[in-house]
Amino acid sequence: MLNNKKEFTFNYGQSVVTIETGRLAKQADGAVLVTSGETQVLVTVCSATDVKDGQDFFPLMVDYKEKFSAAGKFLGGFMKREGRPSNAEILLMRMIDRPLRPLFPEGYMAETIIMAQVLSFDGTTDPEVLAGLGTAASLAVSDIPFAGPVGFCKVGKIDGKLVLNPTVGSWENSDIELVLAASKDAILMVEGEANEVSEEDMMEALMFGHNSIKEFCEVLDKMKAECGKETRPWETLVANETLLNKMNDYSSDAREILGINDKQKRSKAIKTFTKKVKADIVENFAAFGLENADNASAEAYKGVDELLYNMMRGDILNEGKRIAGRGLTEVREIETEVSVLKRPHGSSLFTRGETQVLATATLGGKEGEQMADSIHGVSYDNFYLHYTFAPYSVGEARGYRGVGRREVGHGNLAERAIRKMMPKEDFPYTVRVTCEVTESNGSSSMGSVCSGSMALMDAGVPLKKPVAGVAMGLIKEGEKFTILTDILGDEDHLGDMDFKVAGTTEGITAIQMDIKITGITEEIFSKAMAQAKEGRLHILGEMAKTISTARANFKDGVPQIKTTTIPKDKIGALIGPGGKNIKAIQEEHEVNIEITDDGEVKILGTDIAKLDEVVNLVDMQINGPKIDSIYEAKVVTIKEYGAFVDIAAGVSGLVHVSEIAEERVKEVNDYLSEGDVIKVKVLEIDRFGKIKLSAKAASPIAKKNA
Repeated sequence: MLNNKKEFTFNYGQSVVTIETGRLAKQADGAVLVTSGETQVLVTVCSATDVKDGQDFFPLMVDYKEKFSAAGKFLGGFMKREGRPSNAEILLMRMIDRPLRPLFPEGYMAETIIMAQVLSFDGTTDPEVLAGLGTAASLAVSDIPFAGPVGFCKVGKIDGKLVLNPTVGSWENSDIELVLAASKDAILMVEGEANEVSEEDMMEALMFGHNSIKEFCEVLDKMKAECGKETRPWETLVANETLLNKMNDYSSDAREILGINDKQKRSKAIKTFTKKVKADIVENFAAFGLENADNASAEAYKGVDELLYNMMRGDILNEGKRIAGRGLTEVREIETEVSVLKRPHGSSLFTRGETQVLATATLGGKEGEQMADSIHGVSYDNFYLHYTFAPYSVGEARGYRGVGRREVGHGNLAERAIRKMMPKEDFPYTVRVTCEVTESNGSSSMGSVCSGSMALMDAGVPLKKPVAGVAMGLIKEGEKFTILTDILGDEDHLGDMDFKVAGTTEGITAIQMDIKITGITEEIFSKAMAQAKEGRLHILGEMAKTISTARANFKDGVPQIKTTTIPKDKIGALIGPGGKNIKAIQEEHEVNIEITDDGEVKILGTDIAKLDEVVNLVDMQINGPKIDSIYEAKVVTIKEYGAFVDIAAGVSGLVHVSEIAEERVKEVNDYLSEGDVIKVKVLEIDRFGKIKLSAKAASPIAKKNA
């Protein structure tokens, strides 16, 4: 049958959503078309039936693409075909990917590709939410082994009320912007920002979103029952119990490793330990439950990792003891510096344990804005943060191959955390922050929040409040759990959660959670946020020892901005034919001039005196000189009846022979020469715009060689 379409319609927040399957992409393992309003997203999922030889990780890829044709638009620029994903698309791919991974079977290594394509966009309904719902639905109707159902939603707080999946244009009025993924029982992923909301308000928003997702999961259960495929057979990898038991013989080696505080020394010790186990496997593989020693390296790594995993988690859960003996709520030692670089407008160095971030802040005008072209239209951003994680930061000898998805995600989280505290009114600058991770051992993104905040204050950017962040971890076995403050890289690797909270002394500005288990309960969330607040306040206190408010003045070399306003119909006159006038002003005065469509003129430069000159010049050119005012003027042309002078570029007037000196002037050349600079007073401006000037009324000219 060519068309076996089935539809499932339900209310979700402010919208009616329809999910159909059986009509499009029928050869995919799972495919759905999600429709709400006139926005439609096609989501497909395919998973290989075989695993590549030697595959030792789960190759899951989520691809999200906004087709410009969906909004009836052409892509800007030379290339008219959608190419590499935008940052916004990458961020959504990550948000869909992260909650799915823990729900595939242990040891599932079949390559799995999820594709979500926005095929129609009405400008109002959020396609990102539909992409998340479609992903969950396509997995539910497929034969791929997956521990669903799951759901996605966005939560806002507008006019004091929580709103599920607000429309695209309403987010700017929201105090909270969250993306959630959850199962029926627990929250799986959180990402978002907020206007300094309390932990209690954030918890309320999370529970509101989770309750809504529970209702969506019921729809998926119905879909799976009515049109879902039978789950394909899959044999979950069985642990080699002999190997795991044999690893207990090496407990003293593992105990020694977990007592090493220095990351590099600990990593080296783990490598040495793994080589020792490998050698023992080669010598007597049967003792490790193996038929041969062909995969001795992989089996040794697996055994060492499992031993350290169990020992570290047992220490934390049973004894409250972390790696190197640090307390459960203890933040590593912090060092902070500002103005560490000579030339940048602002710079800082934030070091927390073995995590270090070097940040810079750069201020400029409109030419520095970041343009984005999407189905929502062209937008310009005057604040953005770029995060770089080079291999040397973890001691790896490999080249840097450009920005990866992880860097985009980490940078976006730090940017969102700081953005809420950026000045909006009376601050006409474009600001770029760069965060270079120079050393990493746990939560470099939160280190970037701290370092970026300090660099901005060092540059003189009037942040409303300093911002800091901290990463929380979780160790959970059954109903027993322990929350860790300021996790190390190894605690992240061997733990169950990476929960990042950033904010000020007053509240949360950004939040992100990733998990490796099937969900986080309300109790765990509440305790983690309370513990994160303590850690954040401690870090803010350490930062305040170096800098707590913006510098009163910009450093030398930072562009200053002066603004003035001209009538809209005078913009062309200021620019001049082919930009001739404005280019001349910029070159002569060494400034940059930006003009908005509403007539606001911004003059950027490092010399305040020149900025004031240009402001006066613009006013002069547009509005003309003021009668009875005195100006400096340059003599341009001498005639027998007087001298023509320039008060400013493009503004000229005549000093009549009778207005040069107190006495009667017979020969103008006896008093003035071309190029002389004199003071003149404006006497009159006639109806034709001709300006009559007087030198003697301002400062009479003396006869040469008199």
